[in-house]
Amino acid sequence: MQTHPETFQPSNQEDLAGKHIVLGLSGGIACYKSAQLCRSLIKAGATVQVVMTEAAEQFITAVTMQALSGRPVYTSQWDSRPDNNMAHINLSREADAILIAPLSADFMAKLLHGRADDLLSLMCLARPLASVPLLLAPAMNREMFAHPATQRNFEQLAADGAHVLGVGSGFQACGETGDGRMLEPDQLLDDLIAFFTPKHLAGQHVLVSAGPTYEAIDPVRGITNLSSGKMGFAVARAAREAGAEVTLVAGPVGLAAPRGVNRIDVKSAQDMLDALLPLAERSTIFIATAAVADWRVASPAAQKIKKEGSGQPPQLSFSENTDILATIAQGPRAKAGRLFCVGFAAESEDLLLNAKAKLLRKQVPLLVGNIGPDTFGQDHNALLLVDAEGSLALPRAPKLVLARTLIREIAARMARQ
Repeated sequence: MQTHPETFQPSNQEDLAGKHIVLGLSGGIACYKSAQLCRSLIKAGATVQVVMTEAAEQFITAVTMQALSGRPVYTSQWDSRPDNNMAHINLSREADAILIAPLSADFMAKLLHGRADDLLSLMCLARPLASVPLLLAPAMNREMFAHPATQRNFEQLAADGAHVLGVGSGFQACGETGDGRMLEPDQLLDDLIAFFTPKHLAGQHVLVSAGPTYEAIDPVRGITNLSSGKMGFAVARAAREAGAEVTLVAGPVGLAAPRGVNRIDVKSAQDMLDALLPLAERSTIFIATAAVADWRVASPAAQKIKKEGSGQPPQLSFSENTDILATIAQGPRAKAGRLFCVGFAAESEDLLLNAKAKLLRKQVPLLVGNIGPDTFGQDHNALLLVDAEGSLALPRAPKLVLARTLIREIAARMARQ
């Protein structure tokens, strides 16, 4: 079963468990997105303290943000609720991170120059630099965003240690179209989760293959399989969260690319091989999750094959496809130890026996087995990691959870090389 992008929602319920986020809102129409962002952060396990500027209150009410966060909203540096009357100190010391979303051009200039004339800017200036990171989600008109002063400000804020997130492109409230939109709440959530993820693969170039291949019989028919690509897409996301530069080569699936991952779409096994071979020469890790067809029709028909009334099916002859994993794993780069290859085996029975056999046949340092009929098209899976030392079973869990565990296992094995 192939799944539409909107239905691909890996579980992230506990991704931010134990994290306390100060969500700052400066003035801008994008404040409406901050309401959903607040809710998403809480669903991911974080606690959220909202701080709003006077300008932000022109776009969304403190009552709304209090209802969503479950905490009183702070709007003034003169707030007398803290016993010491120092909300800017107390709030910043309690935070694991401060996220300003939206960040207006005006508030960005305040941060750049160290101005502190309201609670939110005071708090940003007073935060402990070594322990409370500042993340910024800009939102402004396309001309404001492109202005040289704005771009200089971004560069200086980054040099000062702030983490400037990207912007979206599209239709803006002013009626114009271009760069400068605040990222969507789910994108900001993904960025925040990635920010807190240990960077086990920093400096690595990870290549992932995912999904099925499609082998044409004629222009309207073909041979494929039930792989949805969800496991491979989760692996690509987990690798990116762990700090790697990630390229995902995907067969025909209906999934949205993970944020921050370079995606290349292919169709047949030959297409996938042609895309992967040059990329493998620039990669340090190759994770072959794709369910590649072993066979293809030797001579696909140029036109649709029609029934002739004889009751006999068409006679098809097949050719064997090149074994992509074995080709890359036995290439000079992998043999020299510069490319760590991980294979996947989708079996229907005798998982350990078949996985061990495939490990030897493919000559890879790590083979990941799963029972295909139990996982195709689903959001959960169970994995068996097999190497020369033995095997490790990962019990059934969301595919993203398993992918993150797999990435840690790969990083640990590479560290021992």
